[in-house]
Amino acid sequence: MANYLKPYRIGFYFVLFFTVATVAFNGLLPYVSGLPTSEIARNVSQGEVINFAYIKQTLIWILLIGLGYAISQLSAGILITNVVQSAMKDLRHDLESKINRLPVSYFDKNQQGNILSRVTNDVDAVSGAMQQALIGIVNAILSILIAISMMFYINPVMTLLAMVMIPISMIISKLIVNKSQPDFNQMQNALGELNGYVQESMTGFSILKVYGREQAALEGFKKTNRKLQYYGFRSAFISGLMMPLVQLTAYLAYVVIAVVGSFYVIGGVIVLGQLQAFIQYIWQVSQPMGNITQLSGVLQSASASAKRVFEILDELEEIENEVDEALPEVFHGEVTFEHVDFAYSPDKPLIKDLNFTVKAGQTVAIVGPTGAGKTTLINLLMRFYDVNAGAIKIDGVDTKKMARSDVRSLFGMVLQDAWLYEGTIADNIRFGKLAATDYEVVDAAKTANVDHFIRTMPEGYEMFINSEGDNISLGQKQLMTIARAVISNPKILILDEATSSVDTRLEALIQKAMDKVMEGRTSFVIAHRLSTIRDADLILVMDKGSIIEQGNHQTLLAKGGFYADLYNSQFSEEAE
Repeated sequence: MANYLKPYRIGFYFVLFFTVATVAFNGLLPYVSGLPTSEIARNVSQGEVINFAYIKQTLIWILLIGLGYAISQLSAGILITNVVQSAMKDLRHDLESKINRLPVSYFDKNQQGNILSRVTNDVDAVSGAMQQALIGIVNAILSILIAISMMFYINPVMTLLAMVMIPISMIISKLIVNKSQPDFNQMQNALGELNGYVQESMTGFSILKVYGREQAALEGFKKTNRKLQYYGFRSAFISGLMMPLVQLTAYLAYVVIAVVGSFYVIGGVIVLGQLQAFIQYIWQVSQPMGNITQLSGVLQSASASAKRVFEILDELEEIENEVDEALPEVFHGEVTFEHVDFAYSPDKPLIKDLNFTVKAGQTVAIVGPTGAGKTTLINLLMRFYDVNAGAIKIDGVDTKKMARSDVRSLFGMVLQDAWLYEGTIADNIRFGKLAATDYEVVDAAKTANVDHFIRTMPEGYEMFINSEGDNISLGQKQLMTIARAVISNPKILILDEATSSVDTRLEALIQKAMDKVMEGRTSFVIAHRLSTIRDADLILVMDKGSIIEQGNHQTLLAKGGFYADLYNSQFSEEAE
């Protein structure tokens, strides 16, 4: 965290200055407070008139010291808040930037809710701990040093007796921290799991209702919640033992000093006011140690949170090229797969020696059973994953030698799962081209055959879509994502099961829109409904990561192979 505080070091130096001032004023206060007591005791013992002028003077000094203490403490608190919140703003910015640079595989392997918990809850835990602990620990250490110095000034022997409590307290603290830290780590992990579970349940809430899975979801929540409760209780209980045990050592020191100090006062070694100040200094040693122990739980929780946060920051990013090859000045759209091998896991190869060429402007349909590698092919094309061997070339340029942003700028995608974000319909369509005018938004909607639907909705293009996008139908969402692809004017178009979630009438509308969009563009279409890809220039039939057949619709039917069986089986089902 030091790197995040470094830009704000000047403010942090002022924090240290005011903290030192706070501790100095606090250290002087017991000694000055004991002066009136000593003066009154001396006057009484010698039969003199009480020196009210001296007492009045010391009271004024006590007031000034107290005022200085309050101002210094307030200034330190304001400044540390500004420093910590500024550092946390930078940390959150770095996390967001890092997430954008992480490979898609990271999000495939990690629960979204858990990632969200790291960016929100864990950062908040670190922020709270820093705000409390930075001043608290510095204040505590300086307070202990000043208090011990003043105690030595009053009486070295009593100081040595009182200081026995410090190593004992440190040993107790170390033992408890070592015992409780693993539980704090488990607690933060359990909290991340709980957030992930709740996020998933809320996202699929209507599905839970439909299938009557509320009780099963509740049981899953209870299991994770019990885990959080278990580790939360253990971590809080064990770390909570620290405070009473450390305070016990302070009480023992207090009893010893009260007895020894009383004999010293009777023997004339110290005066009564010095004994009063000395006892206050014991509490000035004990109280900061107690504060440190109170902060122990916060610090341990923050330590576990910081570990989870920096795990994201330390993740391997997408590998960038030292020098990126530029996009072709004149773009044609020819795509070639040359001896491509790929596996999500090294021990489970998926695609082996894949070869095919798509000529510029062709429409290519990719068909095959579930798990054949159709979507994987698109992931490789978009460089969501890089090939293990071979090359994917666009107009003769290896995509691995191009910047990912350049590769992806060539594509427009319409996925099976239509994704819309919280905002107006116009904003969601404009997502494909942020600088698009209102006219371009409407024109794209007309091309996608969704303009009529939009105008029949409340507020039309300004209708607000909620975060889940469930206040419009699946078909309307799909048409809007097509409009979003249209407005981006892509060089290559990818349609991944684009018609799978709509009815026959909407499918016809989508197909009509897609015919317009695909005109003159290289297009990749993944479809289960083979009737929608009869006019494709090239059909690739995939099974187990390999292309087992390729050709146009008529050629493949004439072969009477896998595609013909697949097509005829669907035709029979539709006829029935």
